[in-house]
Amino acid sequence: MIRELHEKLVTGKVTAEALVHTYLARIDAVDSGDEGIGAFISVDRACALQQAKVVDSLIAEGEHVPLLAGIPGAIKDLINIKDQKTTAGSRMLADYVSPYDATVIEKLRGTHAVFLGKTNLDEFACGGSTEHSAYGVTRNPQDISRVPGGSSGGSAAAVAAAEAVCSLGTDTGGSIRQPSSFCGTVGLKPTYGRVSRYGVIAYGSSLDQVGPIASTVEDCAIVLSAIAGQDVRDATTAHSDGQTYENFLGEDLTGKKIGIVKEFLSDGLDPRVQKVFLDAVEKYKSLGAEIVDVSLPYTDDALAAYYVIATSELSSNLARFDGIRFGSTAQQKDFDSLIEYYKHVRGEGFGAEIKRRLMLGTYTLSAGYFDAYYKKAQKVRTLIRQDYEKAFEKVDFLFTPTAPEVAFKLGDRTEDPLKMYLTDIYNVPANLAGVPALSLPIGTIVEGDVSLPVGGQILGKWFDEEGVLNAGHMWEQSII
Repeated sequence: MIRELHEKLVTGKVTAEALVHTYLARIDAVDSGDEGIGAFISVDRACALQQAKVVDSLIAEGEHVPLLAGIPGAIKDLINIKDQKTTAGSRMLADYVSPYDATVIEKLRGTHAVFLGKTNLDEFACGGSTEHSAYGVTRNPQDISRVPGGSSGGSAAAVAAAEAVCSLGTDTGGSIRQPSSFCGTVGLKPTYGRVSRYGVIAYGSSLDQVGPIASTVEDCAIVLSAIAGQDVRDATTAHSDGQTYENFLGEDLTGKKIGIVKEFLSDGLDPRVQKVFLDAVEKYKSLGAEIVDVSLPYTDDALAAYYVIATSELSSNLARFDGIRFGSTAQQKDFDSLIEYYKHVRGEGFGAEIKRRLMLGTYTLSAGYFDAYYKKAQKVRTLIRQDYEKAFEKVDFLFTPTAPEVAFKLGDRTEDPLKMYLTDIYNVPANLAGVPALSLPIGTIVEGDVSLPVGGQILGKWFDEEGVLNAGHMWEQSII
């Protein structure tokens, strides 16, 4: 879609300003109200239209503009944009206006991309359904009675509902891929270190990664080309500037080895999802790929290790939100002690899911429990990474279902946190290992009069986004 819109812009068939007005009108039509999608927390019309006018001026002057110039996108409200609110879906940051741009925003500004607004998310990215936001739930555009997934549910829903051409999400344990699976979009979690995290409010610092959500693999590749690269302000970023990922699409898959992970085809997988997935495996065979059975023995331990590590890092990262250094402040002046003040600010500012995860993380980091839980989880993480290293000695890619089920009904999991956490079971190993992972639609399941998307997940070797994107692109092209 991005390439087609770019051609229309540079040939004068449409102006960037008119394009932005079209998407703003779409947001007005479907996003708000009792049955609205609720993808956006805020929409900055003035900013978007001003950005569009700049692009129109450049084109009128005969200037060369990048593929993303004038393309209306959406940004997860965990990513700082200068002079705009960044709430992280929390009351704690209800009044926070960022004084600076995140690195990914700086890079997108360099392409003259357009920012329509900030999308909804589970508070501080903690959740799998976008129901844990202080600013209301987001609904799945495929069926508004269902969740869009999370935590980047707003970003996926905005693309699925044609409210934005593309969007940015963050993925700590599947938060780009799972909502992409539920909403029928394409979502990429890059290799850890491929994209800068500077200016992104942290959940789990050793797990978080910014990535694109779009309607096609090529669109994801185009966005990744814009946002990837080393950043001196993020010491975890790698030397990977200047890569043009969309130029690697179209390579024949003949002879490529694709591993099917036996642990992902377990009793917890919906049989209907399994059938769609196995049909997709046959499609890869028809494209010339060699299918190889592989095992990742420590997969069953990944979820437990993830929730120990992620919540521990969350506890550390959110300690700063105390109403003094960062976060909302209490108006009362008659607290008996600083502890009482903290309890009031954090009690009012944080939602129930954040409190649950903070308590778990603080407990696992406490004296006497650090070795028993956190240190042991890190050892399991090493074993999981070794699983992937061994698997990639045999195959080029791994192919799995993205989620064990299709989108579930709103409210179905809010009273059962453990059941909610199980929706991450196929996603968290990639974050623990740090490998790139792409989710794309591979079929549908019909329930009543609703057709629900099923996502397939392609995982590759570290920093092989080119190969992962090409494998997804070739599958996508084979069904057009």
